Amino acid sequence: MDSVQKAEINAGVAAAGTVEGSVLVDVRTEEEYAAGHIPGSRNVPSPYIQRLGDEITDLNTPLYIYCQSGGRSKRAARLLASVGYTNLTDLGGLCGWTGPLEK
Repeated sequence: MDSVQKAEINAGVAAAGTVEGSVLVDVRTEEEYAAGHIPGSRNVPSPYIQRLGDEITDLNTPLYIYCQSGGRSKRAARLLASVGYTNLTDLGGLCGWTGPLEK
């Protein structure tokens, strides 16, 4: 069974805002993140996604993951699932986001 849920980015970000303790994770590069990101998100570039475990030790923490087009978020979510995270939602790409961006 796949432990990663999939959600459309706009609905997923709205849902994340209602889930206590949730973390919105942007897995794009630092440069992409600096150019514009969803307000309240944390940047953990995909090559370093395993470092998230140093900061978020509760494997049940609700994590909502996005990137630019959906490929990196999918890989990051699968990797996090493989190391034991249980509450993962892949939001896909920022390219579908209709809300404001923060710089």
